[in-house]
Amino acid sequence: MKQLLPYIILLSLGFAHAQPALQHNGGMQLHGGAQVGLHIPLVNEAPFDQNLGLLGFYGPGALSVSGAFAPAFYDVEIDADSGVDVLVPILVGNNLNFAFGDFRTDRSLKDQYVGLLQNAFAVGQYDFSKVNGFAAYSQQVDMVFPVGDADQLRPLTYQAGNPVPLAKCAYFREDPGNSAIYGFLDPALRPLSIAAISSREFWRLEGSEPGTVTLTWNQDSDMEVIAQELGQVELIGWSKAAGRWLPLGTASRAGDLQDGFALSETIVPDEYEVITFAGLAEPEELFTLPNFYMSPNNDGLNDRLIIEELEASPNNNLRIYDRRGLLVFEQDNYTDQFDGTSNVDGFVFNRDAGLPEGVYFYLVRMLDLGVEYQGFLYLRR
Repeated sequence: MKQLLPYIILLSLGFAHAQPALQHNGGMQLHGGAQVGLHIPLVNEAPFDQNLGLLGFYGPGALSVSGAFAPAFYDVEIDADSGVDVLVPILVGNNLNFAFGDFRTDRSLKDQYVGLLQNAFAVGQYDFSKVNGFAAYSQQVDMVFPVGDADQLRPLTYQAGNPVPLAKCAYFREDPGNSAIYGFLDPALRPLSIAAISSREFWRLEGSEPGTVTLTWNQDSDMEVIAQELGQVELIGWSKAAGRWLPLGTASRAGDLQDGFALSETIVPDEYEVITFAGLAEPEELFTLPNFYMSPNNDGLNDRLIIEELEASPNNNLRIYDRRGLLVFEQDNYTDQFDGTSNVDGFVFNRDAGLPEGVYFYLVRMLDLGVEYQGFLYLRR
């Protein structure tokens, strides 16, 4: 444990509930070369910024930062056996150094965090020294959040295309489907391409700029429960707009099911409530497509060909053939375009009258999943 640093600046001591504290009511500033070691709580009741030098949290006692104003320091260090309770944001302008002990924030209060400003960075974070709660970056592009829970460092990397005004992240070791803070996010509301969603952990990430996200897993993530091999690991998030789980798109994976990481496609974090891991279903286990019946008479029933399973593979191709093998309809990224009318030029006469009644053969390729299905379609006039 560090001894008290050579240069100590203390304004005044106040008392709250019989516990000594540094009560800042204004007039304090740290200049270049200053080193301040705090062994008691800080209560900041006035602007406390424009600081240089180092502020360190040290010692075996209970430490906290509270008050009406968020203090902003240049260099910050933690080497405190009991950690530091952060009840008001702590802002860091240059270097946040983790030696021992956690900064703890209330995860239900997103305005309590340890924030790294535009040019700030963190070093030394590990299982026994990190942010147990929300960490934040301001006006940065490449961000590695030094977050975790009481026992482990579980960082998240967010690489944005442009500086993010304020990005915040916290790690939760609990079931994302039944979170104490974010409520019931039904794991059944997921695409058919997803076999299972992790019930062990999740991250909350806030950020307004498009970017990629990298998550890591370890033995405590229990990836074997949701995936049988590395290639089945998928990143997934609860979409605020859709009200369901949607894949983030996984650009790359590395490692094995014991330790590894996955990189997402470009997303906007603010569009998701939480993000975590999922396991892809085996293609042959996804579903089977039925034969379809259509009666395009504008009565609102069976007027269009609806293949609900294509929600699991927006990148698809649908072809429809008549009984002679003549292609009468083709559509990339099919949703519900077929209404009994051909869209293939040069093969169908009297197109506006629609295709004649009868049996047709369809072929659908789900390019996202690498599978292909075929079946019959009966068209009745």
